[in-house]
Amino acid sequence: MKGPASYFPSIEKTYGRPIAEWKTLLRASPLAKHGELVSWLKAEHGLGHGHANALVAHTLAEDKAK
Repeated sequence: MKGPASYFPSIEKTYGRPIAEWKTLLRASPLAKHGELVSWLKAEHGLGHGHANALVAHTLAEDKAK
């Protein structure tokens, strides 16, 4: 795995939620901008910056590809 997805095993292990659940939370959020979503994950869910950034980057890239 490369890029943001390389963080996924560590994110699941550290925070105890599957990646699909994090993506669902992000997509349900009223926020849309990368920075806002990263800040929200850090403030509301206690994620570290690198983990939050990886989740947001991967989720937004997936959504753009649709």
